[in-house]
Amino acid sequence: MNSGKFSIVVVIGLALVVVGLAAFTVDERELAIKLQFGEVVAEDYEPGLHWKWPVVQNVRKFPKRILTIQDRPERVFTAENEALEVDFFVKYRILDPKQFYISTGGSQIIADSRLSEIIKNAVVTEFGKRTVNEAISVGRAELMRDMLETAAGTSTELGVELIDFRVKQVEYITVVRDSVYQQMAAERARIAAERRATGRATAERMRAEADRERTVILADAYRDSQKIRGNGDAKAAEIYANAYNKDPEFYAFYRSIDAYRKSMGKEGDLLVLDPDNDFFRYLNEADGGR
Repeated sequence: MNSGKFSIVVVIGLALVVVGLAAFTVDERELAIKLQFGEVVAEDYEPGLHWKWPVVQNVRKFPKRILTIQDRPERVFTAENEALEVDFFVKYRILDPKQFYISTGGSQIIADSRLSEIIKNAVVTEFGKRTVNEAISVGRAELMRDMLETAAGTSTELGVELIDFRVKQVEYITVVRDSVYQQMAAERARIAAERRATGRATAERMRAEADRERTVILADAYRDSQKIRGNGDAKAAEIYANAYNKDPEFYAFYRSIDAYRKSMGKEGDLLVLDPDNDFFRYLNEADGGR
């Protein structure tokens, strides 16, 4: 290769290197700023191909997407001086890349750390204004809105915009939580004991009422049976009296036969009587000894 062609190749190579150092692209998902000796000289780049001076200028890119911060649960105190652990997350995006670079040096780790502190201060401030009931149930949506508004003003100094703030979980600290669980268990045990005692008292009352009703029913039944039996005996006596008046001999015969039937004819029966006893009168003589 002669010197002329070699020179052309060298020039083309240098040109390509210069172009490679001078050109840069910005993606749709990125924000970019141009720096010259550490100072921002350009920003708000549209997606596409752009140029810079090699060596003296460089480009910093930041994510355009929504970012999330999830930190360990924060301990706060409510207006009732109750200690709570609040687990939360924050979503934000870089709104002003120049301010973001000036405030954080372009470090997302530093930005997350500073935003976490801002959010924690907002959490402590807003929880401190509310009771446990207001913080957990009644005004939870209002609480998150107020915390977002409290932190939003400070976050703009970092060149970011807070998109959302959510409280994932609110719990008592371990010591308090165990104490609350013990109190709840004791309360449930007390309620259970009261209900068991009430149930036993009700059962005893119902049992006593049933026994009383049973006694009354049995007494009424015995009274009615005695009345019926008395009426029957009276009716039988009347029938016997009528039969005796009509035919005394037949009545005596019937009564004797009934006595024979009831006293004899059963296995194991044994009668020791004089054969001439009047009891066998109708057995010994057909006419009863008339």
